Order: sequence, then structure tokens, then C-alpha cells
Amino acid sequence: MAAKRLSSAQDYQRLLDRYDTWLLDCDGVLWQGDRLVDGVPEVLNLLRERKKKIFFVTNNATKSRKNYKKKFDQLGVAAEVEEVFGSAYASAVYISSVMKLPKDKKVYVIGMKGLEEELDEEGIAHIGGTDPADNTLEEFHLKNFEPDPDVGAVLCGLDTSINYTKLSKAFTYLHRNKDCAFLATNTDSTFPSAEGLLPGAGSISAPLTCALGRDPVSIGKPAKTMLDCIRAKYRFDPERTIMVGDRLNTDIEFGKGGGLATLLVLTGITHEWEITGPNPSTTIPDYFTNSIGDLRNAN
Repeated sequence: MAAKRLSSAQDYQRLLDRYDTWLLDCDGVLWQGDRLVDGVPEVLNLLRERKKKIFFVTNNATKSRKNYKKKFDQLGVAAEVEEVFGSAYASAVYISSVMKLPKDKKVYVIGMKGLEEELDEEGIAHIGGTDPADNTLEEFHLKNFEPDPDVGAVLCGLDTSINYTKLSKAFTYLHRNKDCAFLATNTDSTFPSAEGLLPGAGSISAPLTCALGRDPVSIGKPAKTMLDCIRAKYRFDPERTIMVGDRLNTDIEFGKGGGLATLLVLTGITHEWEITGPNPSTTIPDYFTNSIGDLRNAN
């Protein structure tokens, strides 16, 4: 079934009338890097005025929910911490509530401060991450590494300071202990910055996947874990819920996998020809439009 292009005021009005809960991706939908997409504050105000529930569902694990709130504030966008569901938060909830990692076990982290903050909020012990000992330019030698026997999981997120030391330590934990869980906040291949695409979190875990010969459990979109986190906190009707995103293989598949309607915007990763061209993707949204700002055109 072909995606419907939204263009008229009636199209946008019908969308607003039909859906009560709006799940919004952030990078590529609301902003590009630190640049807000045109019309975002007005659209969010419009949704709130019409009593819609709004949730910000992001795979970016570099920030905690509290830090996302600060970014929203800096960009002049109204948002509450409770409305933010990131892959860092979902990962912490997964480890504590689904895996039920014993309290005497630790997580080895490849990732940044925001990921560590969410693990702290869930009371999960962790090592690695921003530890200066791992953020080093010194050559790694296995003979100098004493693995922590309490590590029960390795969690990989986007890490802009990734190095051979971190990869080697993570590999050692996973290779030597078959019971050590291999987790990824998400497996996005790329990440949209204001200046263009950069390698995403999936590119961070990819070397480990290659070395180990197995894939991590991915917790962010399109995995169902993120939706389960939202459902655990709030009730909503899937038939009156829409997922708005810029990526087919994460946002749109996430929505479809959860039985939600999907709206693709063209301000991020995906190009129009990928869904309307002669060889379209196998993942097709229900609707697409140039930008989330287009919703301002509703009657």
C-alpha cells in the first residue's frame, strides 16, 4: 500500500482529528543537531491545545531524560521529563526490570554521560563509559587488563570517544563469559547532525558484532522495548496513536511493529524517492510530509 502524501489543510486536519497520542522522534524530526526545525514550537503548542498526549521517543542515548529536558528548554520547546523516552532510559529499565540483573553485578558501558545517569537512576552499578582510564590514547595490552569478575553485561551506545581500549575490554568480557549479556541502546547505522550524517550507535557496536560473531540485543527503536516502557507508564489506544519519524528502519518499523499509524517527515535521514521511487523500500509509512512544521497548515 502506497504512502499518502499530506499536502492540503484538510489532510492535516484529518490527521489531528484521527490521532490522540503522538509519539515524536527528536533528531531529524524536531531538530537537526542544535538547530530547531521550522515550526516545531507552534506544532507542539497546537497538539497540546487540542489535548493530545505527546511523547518524545528517541534512540539517542547520549543524553539522559533530564538533559533532554535542558535541551528542550534551550531550544524554547515545552516538554516535561516524563514525556521523554530515550534509548538510554529504556536500556536501564530493561536491565533492571526485564533482565533483572542481580544487584551484585555490574554493566560495562561503551557510551556517554547520559547513559550512565540513567543507569544510576535505576540503581545499576557500572564501569567504563566516561572513566578516564578507558578514555585514553595509550596502546591497549591484554596483559595489563584485569577484568572485573562482577561484570554481567556489556551495554553499547553512541560514544564519540570510542577507542580500541573500550572495544577490547568489552570484547574480553563477552568472549570470556558466555553468560555476559551483549546489549545495544540501539543499532542506528548513522546519526543526523546539523552539518550532515555521522556514524550512529550501530557503528559503535558493529566491531564487537564482527569480532564475536553475534548480534547484541537492541533495546531502542524498532525494538518493542521502548513501546513497552511507555505502556508501563501511560495508557493509550494504539488505533488512535501515531509515530512520527524520519527513519524507515527505526521509527516507521517501530510504529508498525506496535500497531500504530506512521508519519514520515523528510527533514532527516529518509528521501522521498525511497518510498515513491521505482524501487521503494519494503517499509512504507502510512503518511509522509516535508516537515512536522506542515501541521501548522491544519484548519
